[in-house]
Amino acid sequence: MNLQTSYMGLNLSSPIVVSACTLSEKTDNILMMEDNGAGAVVLFSLFEEQIKKEEARFIAVQSGTTNTFAEATDYFPGLDDFNVGTEEYLENIRRAKERVNMPIIGSLNGITHEGWIDYSRLMEQAGADAIEVNIFFIPGDVNLSTSHVEHRYLNIIEEIKNNVKIPVAVKLNPYFSAMGNMALRMQNAGANALVLFNRFYQPDFDINELKIKTDLHYSESSEIRLPLLWTALLYGKVNLSLAATTGVQSAIEVIKYILAGSDVVMTASSLYKNGIPYLKTMNKELQDWMYSMGFDDLKAFRGNMSQQNIADPTAYERANYIKILEGVKS
Repeated sequence: MNLQTSYMGLNLSSPIVVSACTLSEKTDNILMMEDNGAGAVVLFSLFEEQIKKEEARFIAVQSGTTNTFAEATDYFPGLDDFNVGTEEYLENIRRAKERVNMPIIGSLNGITHEGWIDYSRLMEQAGADAIEVNIFFIPGDVNLSTSHVEHRYLNIIEEIKNNVKIPVAVKLNPYFSAMGNMALRMQNAGANALVLFNRFYQPDFDINELKIKTDLHYSESSEIRLPLLWTALLYGKVNLSLAATTGVQSAIEVIKYILAGSDVVMTASSLYKNGIPYLKTMNKELQDWMYSMGFDDLKAFRGNMSQQNIADPTAYERANYIKILEGVKS
């Protein structure tokens, strides 16, 4: 079965992509990922705050938010657990490009406009095939308007696209008031792909110690429903590559996301739990399912379960919610 796919114009041997995580800090791990069938690797994120956390400008920007950034600060392993520093990160890109043939995608989590532009350029110069812009912004300031938050995203995309030639994917959160329209606006701003979605690392409470718990929980397969919904709704309606992430624990989730319309499916939690060689298992199970269903390649079933292709599009709408409620017996 042919697993080849295209993501932002990049040719991948498999739709299964390793999402940004600490496993990609070691070049040997990246080589193992390719050997076991990864289509591409998104490197661990380069955080601007790792490099500029002493800058007054960064502190000023940070104070206007809830001090929360994707895969960073309090809700992910401490910043000191990562290879901090620009040169170490760029060298990681160079070494990976020397040893593997699959696309290497840099991951940037910036704060200031200068940071987004400068580090995007450096990643491109180091040889990255694309950049995943990891925009994670919780507007904790109640005075920030909806338009202000939306323009923040769009301005970042426009500025990066004006300064690099390689494709740019945007990893975003699912909490916009009009997600479909926001996707179109990101497309118009120059984005080449959307990654659905950023997983919020939210705190918990220790009720005995009266402290905030900031431990990390791997995603579960039950978490795929929200990105599955929006992938199925956006497929065919935006001229963007679609990547799905969150809850990918097996080939089952990969299949569901592709049926919804994803070009690629990203995973990290499954590799932490089962090891990097589990990529081979996922690819084999995907091929076995395709064989059993009579699909020769991914195009044969990509988007088959999207809103535009199913027989009853109301399955994604309010009418179906009413049907569900009517079917509940007291």
